[in-house]
Amino acid sequence: MHKEGIFNGFLNSAVASSSRGFFSEGPYLLQLVLLLIAVFVAYTIARALKIWMTNNASPLESRVATAVTKRAEVWGGRGHAGTHTSYYVTFEFQDGSRRELEVKAKAYGLIVEGDRGELSSKGTRFKGFARSGRRNL
Repeated sequence: MHKEGIFNGFLNSAVASSSRGFFSEGPYLLQLVLLLIAVFVAYTIARALKIWMTNNASPLESRVATAVTKRAEVWGGRGHAGTHTSYYVTFEFQDGSRRELEVKAKAYGLIVEGDRGELSSKGTRFKGFARSGRRNL
C-alpha cells in the first residue's frame, strides 16, 4: 500500500502548474519586466534598421569641410572582455554648420584638426576625406 507522504501533494501541484505554462501563474512583475525587455529590443532593432535604410537611400555627398575636433570613445573592458574604441571627427562646412561622423581608425589617424578638404559621406556614414590643405589657426 502506498501512503500519502508530505511531498506527494507538493509534487502533484508542481506538475499541474508546470503543465499550464509559465505565464499562466507567473508573477505579473516578471511578466512586465520581460515585456519591457522585448519592447526595448524590438525598438533598438527597428531604429538601427531605419538608420541603415536611410543611409542606403541617401545620395553620396561631397562638400568642402574643415576638421575642427576629434574624439575617441573607449568602452568595454570589464573582466575578460576586451575594450573597443570608436573614433569621431567633427567637420565644419563653409556655411558654418557642423557634423560629427564616426570614422575608421586609419582615417582618424590621418586627419589632423584644422585640415581642410573634400568630405564624402552617405547619410551618417563617413566615406572619405581628401585633404587639400590646412586652414590658418
